[in-house]
Amino acid sequence: MPPRDSMPNGLAAARYNEYIDRMKVYLDTCSLHRPVDNKAELRVAMESEAILGILALAQIQAVTLVSSEVLAFEVDQNPHPQRRAFVSAVLDRAQVEVLLTDAIEHRAEVLVQRGFKPLDALHLACAEAERVDYFCSCDDRLLNKAHEQQDLPVKVVSPLELAKELLR
Repeated sequence: MPPRDSMPNGLAAARYNEYIDRMKVYLDTCSLHRPVDNKAELRVAMESEAILGILALAQIQAVTLVSSEVLAFEVDQNPHPQRRAFVSAVLDRAQVEVLLTDAIEHRAEVLVQRGFKPLDALHLACAEAERVDYFCSCDDRLLNKAHEQQDLPVKVVSPLELAKELLR
């Protein structure tokens, strides 16, 4: 797609909206919690704003927010009622929910063998099954492990990287 500023305004907006409309985004649990994290660190504050921007795009259906049974399970385990309520409300607005299947569980087992933590592997396997465009995480360990992989069908990014991608 050509850069937005190289096309007439109306055409640029229409093509950009068509492109964005097709994007599916899976936010893992740490990303979903980022807006309610302590923002004393600059990185946390910036990632929080990026996630809120992505959620705003999902709310106006400019991107498709993908949820999963794994996210719902993990959120239900959170002992902090306000954090749990915030993330549950976000998941309730997701346009797509991925249900666990044998194929997803098998793919997660493969990812665990490659060094991913079990829940991270399940999240990634759900994202792959739904063919999302972006899997977003604040977890540096997960991001580093994903970047070591050559054959992940999903682009794994931080919230700041995802915000940059969506602004292109």
